Amino acid sequence: MYFINHVPFTFDDVPESLWYDKEVLDVADNERRYEPEDLYKTSFYLIDEECHPMMFELDLVNPEMLPQE
Repeated sequence: MYFINHVPFTFDDVPESLWYDKEVLDVADNERRYEPEDLYKTSFYLIDEECHPMMFELDLVNPEMLPQE
């Protein structure tokens, strides 16, 4: 997941080779779960506020952490 001020706005798919990796599963099991509807709502909130980093030019503290696509 990618967040801006703790608001999720997009995610990367986990490569299939990691689907059954115990370390990855342990980390995922201890994180909050998001439904597609959650991401839809928060992403549109950021768009409405013109704060979605993939759609608007923003001054970011750590732009290298954004998805590369």
